[in-house]
Amino acid sequence: MKAQFKIDVDHGLSLPQKKLSSKYFYDKKGDELFMKIMAMPEYYLTRAELEIFMLQTDRMIESLGVQKDQPFELIELGAGDGTKTKELLSSLVQQGYQFDYMPIDISANVLDHLEDALKKEIPKLSVKPQAGDYFQILSQLKDSKLPKVILFLGSNIGNLSDSQAAKFIYDLGANLQSGDTLLVGVDIIKPAAIVLPAYNDKAGITSEFNLNLLLRINVELGGDFDIDCFEHVPEYTQEEGIARSFLRSKVDQVVSIESIGESYHFKEGEKIHMEISRKYTTKLMQEIIQDTDFVIVDVLTDSQNYFSDFIMQRR
Repeated sequence: MKAQFKIDVDHGLSLPQKKLSSKYFYDKKGDELFMKIMAMPEYYLTRAELEIFMLQTDRMIESLGVQKDQPFELIELGAGDGTKTKELLSSLVQQGYQFDYMPIDISANVLDHLEDALKKEIPKLSVKPQAGDYFQILSQLKDSKLPKVILFLGSNIGNLSDSQAAKFIYDLGANLQSGDTLLVGVDIIKPAAIVLPAYNDKAGITSEFNLNLLLRINVELGGDFDIDCFEHVPEYTQEEGIARSFLRSKVDQVVSIESIGESYHFKEGEKIHMEISRKYTTKLMQEIIQDTDFVIVDVLTDSQNYFSDFIMQRR
């Protein structure tokens, strides 16, 4: 992990447009900060998707195509604290469905907290946490012939470009059988007045979350980033439908990273690209999956039309 971290940081900071991979946001402090972001009043995404899971649970279960007399595996990619998923899990358990819940996350810390919470809140639930890379775990689970339902919530797919998202969904299909189901939560394209504050909360938690990656480089790779010399800058237009997060250098400066053995020059105003968050329409989602094995069977949307959960079945 550390070796790849060094390679990715060196590559990203050596590009003409500097960038850092968003997958490295999530150390222990990053996990905690993201949980705080989801609770911020400006961050509508979690509340909108939670509404869908709370108010449209029965329709969701019907569209997932699971049967009470057929055991199945419910696999969640990047489970987090499970706030939304617990609504579905509770309903499935109460209605007598037979299934194993398998949350997959790169953070063992997150999985430990989730498992402890589920044991208390839904004691009859079978929980089998899986720590590691999504596709590595899925390839291991492929040998099981039980039907599978994959959850990928929170518009996490929005961190990928459209071509990357298409490949991601295609690769998911390669690990599934005909009839298996995929639920993907996506943020809907909407005005900047709604979207931008979600990535620039007044409390400054999103800024701290982004800057924490520089601190992680300092601690784990021997960097000497001065985070007071960088500022968080989000960008978004409704026409493009892509929110972008940057860290902008406030001054001319040179940053060294001891374990890499390199120094990186930043001009005043130069930006590090940290993350994208793609917003979607139904038409765009149909275009993204057109060369995959999936077909859309249902679309669940919250009351404000902010967020949608696309339910797809593998052909």
